[in-house]
Order: sequence, then structure tokens, then C-alpha cells
Amino acid sequence: MNNPKRIGILGLGNLLLCDEGFGVHFINYLTEHYEIPDNFSVLDGGTAGIMMAPFMEDVDLLFVIDTVELEAEPGSIHHFTDDEVKSGNMQFKSPHQVGLIEVLELSKLRERAPEKTEMITIVPEDLSIRIGLSPTLKPKLAEVMEILTKSLANHNLFLNLKESIASA
Repeated sequence: MNNPKRIGILGLGNLLLCDEGFGVHFINYLTEHYEIPDNFSVLDGGTAGIMMAPFMEDVDLLFVIDTVELEAEPGSIHHFTDDEVKSGNMQFKSPHQVGLIEVLELSKLRERAPEKTEMITIVPEDLSIRIGLSPTLKPKLAEVMEILTKSLANHNLFLNLKESIASA
């Protein structure tokens, strides 16, 4: 019997800087609303930088949720495929000290990189020192979840709503 793929969902961000914490808020949304199967690992990566490497190196498919600095409308969502991530030509900046791409490159050198990596990113509106998402980004949690759900389905992977949420 084949072992199921190991799936990682990584949310990045700083909760103290309003919308910069989107990835972390997303992980909370995900774990509150969905059952997490045994072959899934979910991590609030905060701003851990290189400390994320062990998590990333332990999964076959990696999905990253983060904010990015792009010349785009605040609240706009941008999905980067594995090919785009691997090309390294994505035209955005991550506000974190050591970016995801650098950690993935290090993992490649160690021959431990995930088989596939996708990023679902959002452009922040407010980066002031304040806990909680702006009114623009808060409703985007469900939209990002829809994108993640479709991406997972493309890999024949599915998440179920928690019974308490489904019956509400």
C-alpha cells in the first residue's frame, strides 16, 4: 500500500502588524473550520525564516499563505504555481527577513525540498502596529480557503468542514 503524500500548509506573518499577520490568521481559520487529516501538517510559521526548513523538508506538497508587497490593489489575491515558485522569477517582496524562496533553495541544496510548492498570497492594506486584520482583508480568509481547496482538489486531496461548522 502506498503511503499518502505528506501535505504541509504554512501560514506566515507577524500578528503585531495588522494585515502582515494574514497567513497566521489563515492557519487559525483553517484549524477552526476544517478537520485536518493525519497526512496534513499545518504550521503557524510566524516570521520564523530559516527555522521553517524542518517543516518544509518534511512534506511532499507545500502550500504557503503569506502577504506580499506587489504593485496591486490591497486585498488582491495572487496564486503562484509550483512552476512559478521554482522559476524564482516572481516579482514580489516578502516582508520577512529570510524569505521562503531562500529557505526552499537551501532545502534543494540539502536534497530535501518539497516535490511541489504553491503560494497563495495577498496584498496588505494596513501594516500598522495593530492586532487583527483590516476590514479589507478579514473577508479574504474564506476566499483564500476556496483557492486552497481547489488546489488541493487538483492533487486529489480534500478537507472536510468540522461537523460543528457544517451543521451550523
